Amino acid sequence: MLPPGACLVSHPLRELRAGRFNVPGAPHSSVSIPCTSSILGLSGPGLHFSTAVIPGRERIRDACTYHPGVPVFHDALKGWSCCKRRTTDFSDFLSIVGCTKGRHNSEKPPEPVKPEVKTTEKKELSELKPKFQEHIIQAPKPVEAIKRPSPDEPMTNLELKISASLKQALDKLKLSSGNEEDKKEEDSDEIKIGTSCKNGGCSKTYQGLQSLEEVCVYHSGVPIFHEGMKYWSCCRRKTSDFNTFLAQEGCTRGKHVWTKKDAGKKVVPCRHDWHQTGGEVTISVYAKNSLPELSQVEANSTLLNVHIVFEGEKEFHQNVKLWGVIDVKRSYVTMTATKIEITMRKAEPMQWASLELPTTKKQEKQKDIAD
Repeated sequence: MLPPGACLVSHPLRELRAGRFNVPGAPHSSVSIPCTSSILGLSGPGLHFSTAVIPGRERIRDACTYHPGVPVFHDALKGWSCCKRRTTDFSDFLSIVGCTKGRHNSEKPPEPVKPEVKTTEKKELSELKPKFQEHIIQAPKPVEAIKRPSPDEPMTNLELKISASLKQALDKLKLSSGNEEDKKEEDSDEIKIGTSCKNGGCSKTYQGLQSLEEVCVYHSGVPIFHEGMKYWSCCRRKTSDFNTFLAQEGCTRGKHVWTKKDAGKKVVPCRHDWHQTGGEVTISVYAKNSLPELSQVEANSTLLNVHIVFEGEKEFHQNVKLWGVIDVKRSYVTMTATKIEITMRKAEPMQWASLELPTTKKQEKQKDIAD
């Protein structure tokens, strides 16, 4: 079976032997020889033609319809360099009719000349790489880490900045230290109905004389907030949820404390968080109506001690071993009616991994032994 696009033409045997074709109508034999013209998208040896009647010598010159160009494949389009027609289907490409007519050619076309590749000369690797315009940018020098100062450095009280909103709130509620009514109330032995117990962790309120006989279940220690965990120093039941921490049942039994003179200031936990920028670390303590005269925030380069008195009778304590190093002279405290912000200037511009420096396993073991 002939391949698609095969060019069929017949040659008389005797004309072929004599080098000329026979005249029409003369008896002759025929043979099949290959035509190497580019016909219907195929080129080179392998296209055969069989016997057929040759109408005349004058038509032999135009017997072959072929493409003188070469196949072109570009962007999924297929065609011949000699024609403008393009198609995406390979079968359509093979069926494109030739654009030129001429004699059949039984000789194999010469192979295209390939450029010579000289391999005798060994070039350096740098010469073979593509050359670009190089712009060398010098990397900034790494910031040398500041040596961590000793935690035994003397502590310094940070500057307190009191906002106008806090001053107005203190005047309105009359919670300043010079209020005479508070002193009289503190010296009085009368217990009002609804007065809350001053023991830490106890949520009971005074309901009458029967409350004096009740057993108080409370925490004898102080609240501790460390690395996101909240617990009491007396029982160490740790939790990360603030409401769960407040609901923890006390670990000690005793009597209720109803008056201030018996209990003094009540140490309570306060919600607090922190954030940082490139040059500062800020701690926010959410305590309302804090008393500047009785509050104190002190620090050195690596330690921070917070003592805040708010709402007349409540205290908040927090000691923090800072992850990084701060500039104490450029750090300060801002006290507003709803919170206290402790702004610490970083000694070096870098991101802190956390607010507190994690304790080592050795330090934890020593602490457990001490407890």
